[in-house]
Amino acid sequence: MAITLEDGALNYAHAERAGHTKARLSAAGIRELEAPGAAERASKALHLERWQCLTVLEPKDYQLMLVDAPNVPAAELKKAIRWQVKDMLDYHVDDATIDVLDVPADPGGASRHYMYAVSARNDVIQAYQQRFAAAHIPLSVIDIPETAQRNVASFYEDGSRGVALLYFARDWGLLTISFQGELYYARRIDIGMSQLRNVGGVTRHDLFGRVVLELQRTFDHVDRQYRSVSIGKLLLAPEPEDIGLREHLDANFDLETGAVALADVLQIEQPMDRETSWKLFPLIGASLRQEAKVL
Repeated sequence: MAITLEDGALNYAHAERAGHTKARLSAAGIRELEAPGAAERASKALHLERWQCLTVLEPKDYQLMLVDAPNVPAAELKKAIRWQVKDMLDYHVDDATIDVLDVPADPGGASRHYMYAVSARNDVIQAYQQRFAAAHIPLSVIDIPETAQRNVASFYEDGSRGVALLYFARDWGLLTISFQGELYYARRIDIGMSQLRNVGGVTRHDLFGRVVLELQRTFDHVDRQYRSVSIGKLLLAPEPEDIGLREHLDANFDLETGAVALADVLQIEQPMDRETSWKLFPLIGASLRQEAKVL
């Protein structure tokens, strides 16, 4: 069960999948938390004590760094990665929890072999754990939005070309490039849906232009860095309302563009409105997780 505890809300999602076939979203929703102890009461109502639960970090709470894969035995990998990223952190490496995510090497050997290092401060991780413990929710895994987004993108792959997926949360945006179920590249965008929804006219058009520029830079970079990955689709994740972004992307890229419709790739037990689909999109992606690693 994927859970996030926010100020005033407990969000949850549970999905079951088998390979790349249509998955079943058996539960998803938002419980408002309006009083002290409400999270614990919501946990009891949802019987969360019966589940292994995961949560998703907020972008502000971790760093994602692309590094060269160390040429060391698997048992020494994390130690080598810690040494590589120690000068990239704005805190001491001894205060960091670090995990790694492999980026597949080019089968033709045309590019270097990379990995993603995920780092979060120990006290940040402890705060998440304490919040869940206080609500009596058993927390087993801590995930990140990038891999959650990759999980959804995998349903749209045709096996021969990569998928670019763009999502805007309230205060941030995220572009991921995935291929054959693997995350190859991720780029955060300093624009959120709150900005895009609350402006119009020239200002919104300017923001769209910034988005297009960020996407083009990413596509050019991926084309140079990963010769074996050809991007075939550009998808826009669920939005709370139509703001014209998909049409703008379609007019600016010579790619197949489209919108993620969760009902097309998931058997949804209880229909969700557009706002809920948008809010829960990263959590639904995280609930499709198949790896067993813990940050």
